[in-house]
Order: sequence, then structure tokens, then C-alpha cells
Amino acid sequence: METVTLPNERYVQVDVGEVTLDGDLSIPEQAKGLVAFAHGAGSSRHSPRNRYVAQVMHKAGLATLLASILTVEEEAEDLITGKLRFDIRLLARRLVGITDWLQRDEDTRRLKLGLFGSSTGAAGALFAAAERPNAVAAVVSRGGRPDLASPVLDRVKAPTLLIVGGNDYPVIDMNRSALAGLRSEKNLVIVPGATHLFEEPGTLEQVAELARDWFVKYLGAESLSGKAG
Repeated sequence: METVTLPNERYVQVDVGEVTLDGDLSIPEQAKGLVAFAHGAGSSRHSPRNRYVAQVMHKAGLATLLASILTVEEEAEDLITGKLRFDIRLLARRLVGITDWLQRDEDTRRLKLGLFGSSTGAAGALFAAAERPNAVAAVVSRGGRPDLASPVLDRVKAPTLLIVGGNDYPVIDMNRSALAGLRSEKNLVIVPGATHLFEEPGTLEQVAELARDWFVKYLGAESLSGKAG
């Protein structure tokens, strides 16, 4: 999959307390909502898959922030150890920090915020939604591990959509368990024939459309043609 370049995209530095994270921010004209991506194991803000989904969001009139959750040094360490990607408390702190930065930034503070999490990033997104219930308006998990956020699931107020591949058997059960723990508006969608990364033809497109429709519904955005779709 080719890497997508988003319109009006610019590099930003996101201060989250102890560190500064790199990000790519794209805001279409008359945007009403913004989706911040929380990638998980082995992914990054440069991921062609994440950027494809971001393009779909952009076409629906949603701004996007693709931000690194780890610093460059931490990403290098994680490639060797694989530990930081499962440090859910660390991911949660970073996502809370990103949420706070978006609430302060002049260009984004007026936009309703949604979090799109994949793999362990989905757990971090749910922690952030629980910690910032007045800031996070919607959550979508793609092939995520929402079960790792079990201590806070009953505190999540944001409408939450869980998307899982039909052939991603262990993760399906983990998502069903998490779904039971959520008290907000919620839904679980299983994409037939898809594995964990949704690499099968047409499956990532289904994920992007499901996520787009969820965010359009709860962030109040409209597509550039005047309707979602």
C-alpha cells in the first residue's frame, strides 16, 4: 500500500509533559471533528494503513492527527524489547497528554475529538477516554486490545466501536469481554475473512468506512458532499 499524503498536512510537536512527540496534523476546511490515531504494536504515524484510514476521515470532513506515541529513542528500544508497546499506563499518559494538547491548541480546541486506536493503542485510547470524559467524544478500536483497559471500561462515557477481523480468533474473545465491561453506547463489528491487520483485499476499506461513519455520527462532521458516504 502506497503512503498517502493528506491535504493541508503539517508537522507539529506535541508537548505531553515529560516528552515532546512528533505529529502530522491535517485540518480540512470547515472541519467539525478531529480524529487522533493511537497506533499499537510495531506501527507508527508513517504507517500507510493508518494514513489510508486518515484519508477516508479527511474526505468526510474530519481533521486528523497522526502522532507518535513513543519518542524516537523509545521506538528504537521497543523494536528490540517489544515491552513499551504493552506498557498501557505509559500509552494512556501519552494519549491523555495528546488530548490535553489538542484542547489547548488554537487550531484544534474547537473540534470535537475522537480517538482511533489499534492493537494496544486501543487500550490506551480507552484509558484516555475514561480520564478525559468531557474531551473525548467517540472511540474506535481496530483489531485492538480493549481488554487491557478493563480497570476503566465502566468509566468510559464516549460511544465506542470495536472492529475485529473474523479470523482473529483470540482477539474476538478479548473484544467480547471488553464489550461486556463498557457502560457507554457501544458496538462490536466482526469483519468476515479478516485477520489481525486487515490485510485481506477490501477489509481495511470496510474498517475505514465503519470508523468514518461512527466518527461522523458522534463528532458532528459531514462529508464534503454534504453527507457521510
